[in-house]
Amino acid sequence: MAKYNPYDNMLSVLESAANLLELEKNDYEVLKYPERTLEVSIPITMDDGSIRVFVGYRVQHSSVRGPCKGGIRYHQNVDLDEVKAMAAWMSIKCAVVDVPYGGGKGGVTVDPTMLSKKELERLTRRYTSAIMPLIGPERDIPAPDLGTTAETMGWVMDTYSTLKGHVAAGVVTGKPLEIGGSLGRLEATGRGVLFTVQEVIKKQNLKPGETSIAVQGMGNVGGMTARLLYEDGFKIVAVSDVSGGIRSEEGLNIPEILDFIGKGGFLNEYEAENIVRLNNSELLATKCDILIPAALENQLTEKNAEYVQAKIIVEAANGPTSVEADEIFKRRGILVVPDILANAGGVVVSYFEWVQNLNSARWDLDRVNDTLQSKMVESFNAVYKMAQDKNTTLRMGAYALALERLVVSLSIRGIFP
Repeated sequence: MAKYNPYDNMLSVLESAANLLELEKNDYEVLKYPERTLEVSIPITMDDGSIRVFVGYRVQHSSVRGPCKGGIRYHQNVDLDEVKAMAAWMSIKCAVVDVPYGGGKGGVTVDPTMLSKKELERLTRRYTSAIMPLIGPERDIPAPDLGTTAETMGWVMDTYSTLKGHVAAGVVTGKPLEIGGSLGRLEATGRGVLFTVQEVIKKQNLKPGETSIAVQGMGNVGGMTARLLYEDGFKIVAVSDVSGGIRSEEGLNIPEILDFIGKGGFLNEYEAENIVRLNNSELLATKCDILIPAALENQLTEKNAEYVQAKIIVEAANGPTSVEADEIFKRRGILVVPDILANAGGVVVSYFEWVQNLNSARWDLDRVNDTLQSKMVESFNAVYKMAQDKNTTLRMGAYALALERLVVSLSIRGIFP
């Protein structure tokens, strides 16, 4: 069996969206290729004095609508195809929510849990210096992703600023408040998922208290999403982390679970009345109204798509559904709200943070959250309308909307020289 290639997955959906819009090949051919791909070696001195060399990447997919934007991922499975795919998804995502950014992404092939804090700092600073030729407030603005944090972004900002000789707060987003971060940024992706869920249940004539939800992954995005949905009155019936999952028909106590996880606990150790333990496969197939995959990519495939019992899937993770699974969900009438729409809250508030940095300003939390809600609701309805007009899925509606905006920008700017 051929190895899953996320970039091929992206190209397949892009081609389908182009066909839906009846575009000529020349209209979108440029978007099938990243503008720049950088692979770097990152030698660092470990705490024991040994030298290890890690491999890192930074990919800029498209800057046709503005500076490239995308996170830095630290994970042992990071490779070039994954980073290329995520950079392309960022181009699409930024176009879907209509913020003036292009798409970029970075990553280092490393298991961050196996490094000390000092080793991670040395890794980050050396990686930043290696990708310096590509990044900058007007060129390419990194952010946190899987395995990186606000603290990591602080190291990136300090390294860049030190080498440039002046403070450059706008070089990254998702950094600590004390050095130019934005209020609401930490919760932004999860809050964007909340706003998306609120809109999709309106279309399905559901109410929060009548809607059961399962969340795969209880990291920053999944945990925040679960908490916000719980606070909004939704019944969270199942959640999972790397150790496994739990389910309760009566609904889970999400604040208690998050407190348990925050103290270093894993769900396979969590105890409560009336819970049933699940493995990851069982979590994805558990009975619920809405399934929210918030872990890694390629979780829903042709192998398990037939077993999914949810009526609606809202993708909080990047690329959790394969092309084959998408076709199965379409045939089965399961509504899928795609990642490029559902989890775009992070990049929207990153844009707000960048704007604040460029203007040396600070927005209050209400302004951040209200503007995020307005942007997410507007984007959801634009995607929904495109899908209805083209008689297609929300994923294809999102890609078609984004591709339309990218193609218009390309046609206006033209091809140099």
